[in-house]
Amino acid sequence: MSQSAVEITADLIRELLREQHPDLADRPLRLGAKGWDNQLWRLGDDLAVRMPWATEAADSLLRKEHAWVPGLAPRLPLPVPVPQRLGEPAERFPRSWIVTTWVPGTPADHAPATRATEAAEALAAFLSALHRPAPDGAPAGRSRGGPLAERTAELADRLAAAVELDLVADPDAVRAVWDDAVAAPEWAGPPVWLHGDLHAANILTEDGTFCGVIDFGDLCAGDPATDLAAVWALLPDGAADAFHAAYRPGTGGAAAGGGADDATLRRARGWAVLTALSGILIGEAGDHGHLGGKRSWGPPAHAAMRRLLATAP
Repeated sequence: MSQSAVEITADLIRELLREQHPDLADRPLRLGAKGWDNQLWRLGDDLAVRMPWATEAADSLLRKEHAWVPGLAPRLPLPVPVPQRLGEPAERFPRSWIVTTWVPGTPADHAPATRATEAAEALAAFLSALHRPAPDGAPAGRSRGGPLAERTAELADRLAAAVELDLVADPDAVRAVWDDAVAAPEWAGPPVWLHGDLHAANILTEDGTFCGVIDFGDLCAGDPATDLAAVWALLPDGAADAFHAAYRPGTGGAAAGGGADDATLRRARGWAVLTALSGILIGEAGDHGHLGGKRSWGPPAHAAMRRLLATAP
């Protein structure tokens, strides 16, 4: 994680807007959040500016969102940030940036969903609508959406780090979930659209249920099991059955089709273990003030791991 060499300020953003999108330059502007790849700045009441700052890949991810999200957003039942303008590299800021719609709500790592049935049905409706076959030329994921076995070394490294820090009470149970997931048959269907990064900081809540999904930088085509890890990562205890009853991929609802098969759910558990370990380590780093750490990621990741091990076959 390496921060941008250019300091991102309100004055810089306003100058870029005046040069490239002058009709937006006089709107109120304030910092909203500093994410993993981008800084988010509020632009008036209904727009936001996303500025790459912490990873080299952020530019290409923003351009991908600008190219693909506007076509997907109209069919999604939860609000998502829809790119409106593309900012081109300039002398003062030699990177791409975008202006998107603003989605109100509180990230679930700060306000977890509490209304189990409503949250399960909202997440199921969103993934049912998203998980449709992707067209030729759809982007590939950054190691998301592909064969789970390719992530085994990463899983081993994360688990070893968590064990060394005494963050996982039963590493053998974690390995058993992973081994079962890797042994499940691979996805044999067409690549479907995936959000690719459905952790608690990327979904918004209001009144105990989900009200929006943000950060489509990892949008890609592949195995739906990647996104289905969210069943353990995001939903409150006791909500899984309601999710599975409502999830009907490719339909946007429960009127037709079938839910996830057993093999897909086994793979999803593996993706959930990998995501939970990552969140546990990032949360621990945040507790100690380390670069890249986020304290708020720890509690939902520990909760996800608890759910995974409590419901292991």
